Amino acid sequence: MSDLIVKAAVKDALSDQNVSADFYDALDEEVAELLDDAAKRAEANDRKTVQPRDL
Repeated sequence: MSDLIVKAAVKDALSDQNVSADFYDALDEEVAELLDDAAKRAEANDRKTVQPRDL
């Protein structure tokens, strides 16, 4: 699996919190599932373009 998230951006967004090393892998998996679901919804609606409403 490729990395879908940018660790530095996550660190910036959570600057007031500590972030465990395994958090990034879990977040990456969640994002991958979200993208897969959005792509399936677009396809089910006969579109090749994934749109915000697919989330």
